[in-house]
Amino acid sequence: MDHVPASARRPAAVALIALAALAAGCSAKAKQESAAKTPLTEHQRDSILATEPIPGAPVVGAALEASAKEAKRAAEMDSTLR
Repeated sequence: MDHVPASARRPAAVALIALAALAAGCSAKAKQESAAKTPLTEHQRDSILATEPIPGAPVVGAALEASAKEAKRAAEMDSTLR
């Protein structure tokens, strides 16, 4: 068996540690990016759209308010029937 001096093994060990650290850093970033790309619900998208300075945005906001009002009314009616 060949004997390799310790001084010859150190650069390989340092390179291996650096490679492992790089791989760990890349995988953590990928997890963060995938978490940031979680799709929004339709209501969330509409709420954001309603606040934008674009034509029709106030109408979207009014529709969301009307929908919320009717959902509340329906829930109240449902609870009174029980």
